[in-house]
Amino acid sequence: MLSRTLRFSSSSPSPPPSPSPSPSPSPSLLIPQVISAMLQNRPFDSSLSPSPNFPGFSSAAVAAVLSAIPRFFFLSSHSVGRQDPSFRRHRSPLRPRTRFEQVGPAAHRDASLVRLGVSKALEFYSWIESRCGFAHDERTCREMSRLLAKANALPILYRFLRRNQELVTTATATAVIKTLSEEGLVKESLLLFYRMKQLHCKPDSQAHNTIIGALCRVGWFKKARFLLDQMEMPGARCPPDSYTYTILIGAYCKHSLQTGCRKAIRRRIWEANHMFRRMVFRGFVPDVVTYNCLIDGLCKTYRVGRAQELFDEMLLKGCLPNRVTYNSFIRYYCVVNEVDKAVNLLREMVSREHGKPTSSSYTPIIHSLCESGRVQEAREFLVEMVNGGAVPREFTYKLVRDAFGGSGEEGLLEELCQIVEDGIEARFRQVMRVKPVMGSGTRFAQEPNWDDDAGRG
Repeated sequence: MLSRTLRFSSSSPSPPPSPSPSPSPSPSLLIPQVISAMLQNRPFDSSLSPSPNFPGFSSAAVAAVLSAIPRFFFLSSHSVGRQDPSFRRHRSPLRPRTRFEQVGPAAHRDASLVRLGVSKALEFYSWIESRCGFAHDERTCREMSRLLAKANALPILYRFLRRNQELVTTATATAVIKTLSEEGLVKESLLLFYRMKQLHCKPDSQAHNTIIGALCRVGWFKKARFLLDQMEMPGARCPPDSYTYTILIGAYCKHSLQTGCRKAIRRRIWEANHMFRRMVFRGFVPDVVTYNCLIDGLCKTYRVGRAQELFDEMLLKGCLPNRVTYNSFIRYYCVVNEVDKAVNLLREMVSREHGKPTSSSYTPIIHSLCESGRVQEAREFLVEMVNGGAVPREFTYKLVRDAFGGSGEEGLLEELCQIVEDGIEARFRQVMRVKPVMGSGTRFAQEPNWDDDAGRG
């Protein structure tokens, strides 16, 4: 079997064809072949020799192969769909864990498959350097380090980083810290942050922001504020920026909503307001993201007066609000059954050109109108949403149809129903990556894709 890039044969190579410049291999052609060899547990030796037409490995191709390995070896059986990496939403655990404690999707991974992926990745990493003459750079070292972090192979990760100190940079260490925090290994990410000096890396503002965000994600605010105090000290090498304070403000507002204690909610919101004033006192100008984090937390804790003050302050300082800002107020007014104010805010957002309404803007209004029995207005907003190019959620669409069915009034038009159902079906195919199969008994079947399913048969 002779491939366009690699030769999967142990026979002697054929003589090269006429010399002609060959383009660098496309990762879409290289990834399926290398992943297939890994899944079949083939050794990287003479049986996997480069083809004469193969111009050689590039840094982008090797990094693409290493970044694709977790999708085939570290995938949990509880994962929903096989989404594109750019579309995937990763939700990290809300509490810290040790590397021996498996929680969330990581608890349902195949341990033998994870070990195989780590061993084959290390074997491939050394094979292309020793047999193919490839010189690793900072990019490939970073992808290999992130792979080991995703596999929770921390002893191997530390040995790999010490062995490749000349390739480890601050950006590489920061990427590994972020990966460990996404896996819930916050203690290990904090340990690596303090070990950056041993790797001859100096932490920068991005590294500090990454570890502060990891600590805030699990509620370790004292350690996060300790790092902030060190950054605020006179003569500090890495002073804080506006994003540092935004991380803490957003974390305080988010954690205030995860507790049922009113005293804890008041305390967290007070800390968020205090951090906002501390940020302004130090001379930093809050941007729209900072305002949105604080306004959203205030609206969800029913402190709309303070949220309105911040909204007016944004307009006075020339910081234009966006759709996220208005959606926070719209959700609040719909929850407290003041849907007319939510509608006025929606119209105000469009008239001031502060954003274009989407499904997240119309959904609370439609739900509130249906609950109050104003089904005709709900239908008008549903039609307006569809005409604007937004696709309603399936629950919202069924809620409006059921509301018309219970009231006995004229329901939605068939043309509108067809447009909404086609949009919902297209969104389902995008998430689950399925397509209609002609001539089969089922309506949908999984779409084969080389990037995700190569070698799994």
